[in-house]
Amino acid sequence: MPEPRAHVTSVEALESLRTSLIIYTSKARPTLEDVSADVLRTKLWLENEQRMHWESQVRRRAQALEQAEQALSSARMSNLREATNTEHMAVRKAKHALEEAEAKLKVLKHWTREFDSRVEPLVRQLEKLHTFLANDMVLANAYLTQAINTLAAYAGIASGSTLVERSQEGELSAPSEAGTTKSEAANSDL
Repeated sequence: MPEPRAHVTSVEALESLRTSLIIYTSKARPTLEDVSADVLRTKLWLENEQRMHWESQVRRRAQALEQAEQALSSARMSNLREATNTEHMAVRKAKHALEEAEAKLKVLKHWTREFDSRVEPLVRQLEKLHTFLANDMVLANAYLTQAINTLAAYAGIASGSTLVERSQEGELSAPSEAGTTKSEAANSDL
């Protein structure tokens, strides 16, 4: 009775999957690193640059309000009716500008406190994905390489163009044009 045999039709499909995984990993890892860097940059921007900006705006606008109030007080003492109306408008405008800066500083302080608690769960998910790409995808690639080699050998494919081997450095190497892998060619040169 003939021995049962699997019908291997396309090792190339596994090679295509392996290639797609390598491409996906090579594109996804830098993207995740960029997102992590953006999160850190945003945090530093809130804590440093924006805080200093709005604190200086509050000081500058408080000085402008003080100057407008002094001008109004001087206009009242000199009994100039037209100057008083203009000075009242300047004081209202300066008060509004100061209130706006104080409100923005208050919102900034709120978001500086809230930033970590809002972003931390998302950052943890990014870290898990980064770990998955760095570890599990490498293992998947190695498994697919072994499966390709095993199936190719099982199917009796003698051509080296479908086999993928490990180089001496431990990295994966593609077959060369002559049907041998780069690591085989290096070994034959010795």
